[in-house]
Amino acid sequence: MRFAIYSRKSVLTGRGESIENQVELCRSYLAAHYPGVRPEEVAVYEDEGFSGKDFQRPQFRRMLEDIRRARPEALVCYRLDRVSRSVGDFADLIRRLEGWGVAFLCIREKFDTSTPMGKAMMYIASVFAQLERETIAERIRDNMHELSKTGRWLGGTTPTGYASESLSSVTVDGKVKKACKLKPIPEEIQLVKTIFEVFMETGSLSKTDQYLLEHRCVTKRGKQFTRFAIRGILTNPVYMIADETAYQYLKENNVDLFAERAEFDGEHGVMAYNRTLQRPGKANQIRPMEEWIVAVGKHPGIIAGSDWVRVQAMLDVNKSKSYRRPRSNVALLSGLLRCGECGDYMRPKLTNRKNAEGELIYTYMCSTKERSHGTVCSMKNCNGNTLDAKIIEEIRKLSADKETLTRLLAQTKKVISGSKEGYDAELALLREKHAETEERLKRLVESLSVASDTSAKYVMEQIDALHQESETQQLRLAELEALTEQSRMLHQEFAFHQEMIESFASAVDSATLEEKRRLLRTIVKKVVWDGKNAYVYLFAEDGEADLPPIDQPMYPLGEDSE
Repeated sequence: MRFAIYSRKSVLTGRGESIENQVELCRSYLAAHYPGVRPEEVAVYEDEGFSGKDFQRPQFRRMLEDIRRARPEALVCYRLDRVSRSVGDFADLIRRLEGWGVAFLCIREKFDTSTPMGKAMMYIASVFAQLERETIAERIRDNMHELSKTGRWLGGTTPTGYASESLSSVTVDGKVKKACKLKPIPEEIQLVKTIFEVFMETGSLSKTDQYLLEHRCVTKRGKQFTRFAIRGILTNPVYMIADETAYQYLKENNVDLFAERAEFDGEHGVMAYNRTLQRPGKANQIRPMEEWIVAVGKHPGIIAGSDWVRVQAMLDVNKSKSYRRPRSNVALLSGLLRCGECGDYMRPKLTNRKNAEGELIYTYMCSTKERSHGTVCSMKNCNGNTLDAKIIEEIRKLSADKETLTRLLAQTKKVISGSKEGYDAELALLREKHAETEERLKRLVESLSVASDTSAKYVMEQIDALHQESETQQLRLAELEALTEQSRMLHQEFAFHQEMIESFASAVDSATLEEKRRLLRTIVKKVVWDGKNAYVYLFAEDGEADLPPIDQPMYPLGEDSE
């Protein structure tokens, strides 16, 4: 490695040069100033979705380690703030690079640490970069403060119990501004009240979960509630009535409160801004209460402040009794095995017994059955040791049975190819029609120059109609091109599956448990247990199972199981 290129796109402002452009401009700079540098001599490191406030970025940390070992000529970036917006961090980086004998090149600001003036100007620029970051962060928080004073809903997925309702208001200068508030949905509001009531009565997330399952209660999207979703409702301050207890609780927890005591009228709910920390690719986290910005909302609250505060105390107690996930370190089908009755996943449950081979015996149990204590689903458990072994054996047989494998692959390929041929035919026809439409439009536009006032109106109507037709055709073209690309990718996936199945028999025997688990997931889409037989679905999207039913003896979950 002669050079290292670093690029970053921030999530703080959502703007800035794309990663690709940054890298390409850096490559062009190296080609112009270092003739003869080969592409393989340039290592590229890209962090997308990370702020420049510190160095806690995966690719940046990897780059520093590589530079320490390889000692390239220079680290190249497009702009100074792509590397850091912190003066202290930047100074530390320059000291490290100097110690390793590595120059720092910034092509936008034309900085080069090989000269004293370049180094001085770079430090000055880093000060301004940090100032900009801090100014942006301060401006964002100031905007939140201003918005919080209104108590309005800022958008996004509404909490269970409410819908977003648009409001219009006229400002002093006569401009009409749109805002939103939360509007209660009676049936959902009753469900939220029920969740709070059941939890306060039982003190248990598990029992609340069981109650919702037994009474067929579902989320906004029609799915079963999870304990995570239940906890999310119980901890959301949007449901808390803004009363005296709520005011005291918020003050004691040092929230940034933008409401007077008199506004806690015992009627409206609470709005908490800056409550969640959102990071790309990761689950949202709840910020400490000291970072919340809280106001009294425009919506009605539904849970008395005393009850809401009591629930938070009960949840804190429950943290020490957190839900233990079933251990799946021995189970191969964890995440693949589905219940044939309700469709939920079947989870492994370890017992304290061992089989003849000295392996711990485990069973698969339907998650819905476990959570509802058998009231919603009554699917029989299945012997995990036996089922895992039989699934492995059946795929091993398929790997060796070239005739059956060829037949299955041919069936799948026929479906894929048929779809692609249909898309290609429609795509060719539509492209032809769209070209005709565009030509007609061109002729009509040209005719306007010689049309009379009367006929011009008629021509414009035709042009409008053709414009609409052209837009519809363009949308369908884009859709078909996407489907064609998807079909092409399926062909590639299909070839990969074929290769994996053919090599399964030779690879599985020497594989570790974790390697076996990964192998299965590249071949098997799902396994369905109906209480007697298991049905294995390989690469077919829908339809019947690819392998014949696999039966195996039952092993009931004993009293000594976990």
